[in-house]
Amino acid sequence: MPDMKRTIKDSLFSYIFKEPEYTRKLYLSLHPEDTDVREEDFKLVTLATILTNGIYNDLGVLVRDRLILLVEAQSTFSMNLALRMLLYLSATYKEYVEEQKLDLYAPKQITVPRPELYVVYTGTQDVPDVLRLSDLYDGSGSVEVEVKVLRGDTGGKDDIVYQYVRFCQIADSQRQVYGPTQLAVEATIRQCLEEGVLVPILASRQKEVVNIMVTLYDQEKVMEIHDYNTRIAALEEGREEGLVKGREEGISAMISTLKELEIDKDVVVQKIMKRFNLLPHVAETKVEQYWKQ
Repeated sequence: MPDMKRTIKDSLFSYIFKEPEYTRKLYLSLHPEDTDVREEDFKLVTLATILTNGIYNDLGVLVRDRLILLVEAQSTFSMNLALRMLLYLSATYKEYVEEQKLDLYAPKQITVPRPELYVVYTGTQDVPDVLRLSDLYDGSGSVEVEVKVLRGDTGGKDDIVYQYVRFCQIADSQRQVYGPTQLAVEATIRQCLEEGVLVPILASRQKEVVNIMVTLYDQEKVMEIHDYNTRIAALEEGREEGLVKGREEGISAMISTLKELEIDKDVVVQKIMKRFNLLPHVAETKVEQYWKQ
């Protein structure tokens, strides 16, 4: 029996909100005053796997060529999100400048879409409402980035952010009951439909949703990766040198396992970058280093 993916929430987030209907719902959750906005007013600018630097994000949307929305879905919170979002924004602007053939050295001022940065948080930790880049450095600086934290607790049950967060809560509770199995997947979808959560997409595209929510490899491989992560977590409580050694062992083992599963190398870069909080170029170097072993 296939098993529940450990990243099902992030996977489903990207799947749902790349659909024009749900892109519009998400935008209206953030800007309810803009009722005239149409599905054709949105253009996806999500950063896929960029071979040169490995940067990617969950969702990027250009609205009427005037606004860039960058949205991340997170169940595990990180105070470093503001810096990560700055990297996503920089790469998104770079793509925009190249696509629009804007001359940054021309005397005439160019115009770029204004940015709004959000993280949809589905965990239970007490987190701030806004993350700022300035919280990561001492003293004053000339650059500031603000990321608003969305918990789905302000718009009511019809709000799409609330529904997504509720889906994640249901998935977590069913996983506790059934473990990371297809039974948990089926129970999650069933309870969501009963509660009226994400009904249109879960009812009409149930097969696709299930495919997103299950892994392509067996429980043994899942447990191998889990064991590596557990060992790393235990070493974090030990000596610093043990942490460094254990971290490298964990990275090496995870890359080796994903390689055996014939996972694309670029996807492996993304996974270890997220799991071990590595910078893109460091993740690429690690994959190249251990891929040959």
